[in-house]
Order: sequence, then C-alpha cells, then structure tokens
Amino acid sequence: MSKKEKALELIGTFATGDTKKAKELLADGYIQHNLAYATGADAFVDSVRYLASALVKTTVNNIRAFEDGDKVFLQTVYNFAGSKDQVAFDIFRFDSEGKIVEHWDNLAFKADPNPSGHTQIDGYNELEDLDKTEENREIIKNFLVDVMQNKHPENTPNYFDGDQYIQHNSNIADGLSGLGQALEALGKQGIQMIYDTTHQILAQGNFVLAVSEGKFGDAHTSFYDLWRLKDGKIIEHWDVMETIAEKDTWKNDNGKF
Repeated sequence: MSKKEKALELIGTFATGDTKKAKELLADGYIQHNLAYATGADAFVDSVRYLASALVKTTVNNIRAFEDGDKVFLQTVYNFAGSKDQVAFDIFRFDSEGKIVEHWDNLAFKADPNPSGHTQIDGYNELEDLDKTEENREIIKNFLVDVMQNKHPENTPNYFDGDQYIQHNSNIADGLSGLGQALEALGKQGIQMIYDTTHQILAQGNFVLAVSEGKFGDAHTSFYDLWRLKDGKIIEHWDVMETIAEKDTWKNDNGKF
C-alpha cells in the first residue's frame, strides 16, 4: 500500500473499530500532537476500541488526500459517535519501515455555507501540476511571510489573479475583496488575526497545506490553510482554525506543533 492508502486505512478504523489494523499501521513510538489524547500507539488503539463500543456509529468521509515525502495530509469530515460533523486536517508522518509514527491535526465543527455559498469542503478536487510542487510550495512560503505575517502587505495582489479567488472559510466571501471586507469587519470589533510562525508547509502538485501558529483575537490559535494554485497564482482556499487548549488540560506533552 502507498502511504496515502495506509493513512486512509488508519482513519477508517475509527468507523470500522478494527483495532488489529490500527495496531499494524502504527509504529510503537507513535507521537500524538492532538492535545486531547495521550501519546503512543496503545492510546490510539484504545480510542478506536472506545468508538467501536459507542451506541452511535462513527463516520469518516475523506474529501482530499495528498502525499509529500514521508508525510500524508488529509482533509476529512468526522462524526465521532454522533457528536456532530467536524471538518479536519490530519498530517501523518511515516518512519523508514512504512509505519505511521507521528500525527498532527486541526478540527472544527461543520458550519453553514459562507456568504458566497461555498462550504468548508466543496470545490476543486483534481490533483494536477505534479511538476510544479516545489514552485507552488515556494509561492506559499513567500505568501505566508509577505501577507499572512504582514511583512510586505503591498505584495498581496501579486499572489492572485485579480479578484478571482474562491473562498471556503465559512465567514468570508470570495475574492480579495471578500477577504478585505471580512478583515475590516473584524478590525471594527477589535479582533485581529495574527500569524506569527509557520511550522510546516506540505505540498503535492497544485495543493499546498501550511500549518501556522498565532492569535485570533486573544486566543492562542493553530491555523491550517490549504491553498490551490494555478499558473503561479492562488485561486482557492480552505482552512481550519483551532484554539490551542490551556497546557494544564493537555493529555500529552508533545505540543500542538
């Protein structure tokens, strides 16, 4: 199986309850960065076992899946034991033996369509431009510094094709104009969205996922942003923002990032 297939099989065990399969896919030293769960393969398997015992069946619906070196990144809708749909980005790292050895994620409850009618998960779904993977990764790397970290905001128009920008954030309309209006509305409420550090930039073809840390208002926040690029321009965006829990509530000491 490919790494992508293995990652999809692993998340599928939440629905099937197949603890044996989960154990086979995980390395003994599995490192967990979801702060609500303990680290280690046994803790993951215990979660699979717990969900299998629940009265309401867990559902797993993968939307997009990508592979970048020793990592796989997924966009998925989960419903854990009837607790409402959650949109998630998962990242899995594989060791040299093909076992899943590390995991990061961001989750948010599914919301209504945004002002332009887009949901958090619909949109373009074709993997293309594999020969442009590194070029697209570099574009997003620079975009994060210039625009998201506000180092060179005057360069913002260079990353887009006019106002042609499809937005899947549930609170923002399409286009740079929609983004500007949303940020202006937040500013009037005294809320800033600040990106301080980018921890990972993963890419395959025309899709690039960035994992960043910063603040949304006063909340310490993890930002997962997936962008689609075409001909060197950013044309579509999906994201999940998650407030980072207070450290005294963490179930492991690995940190969010």
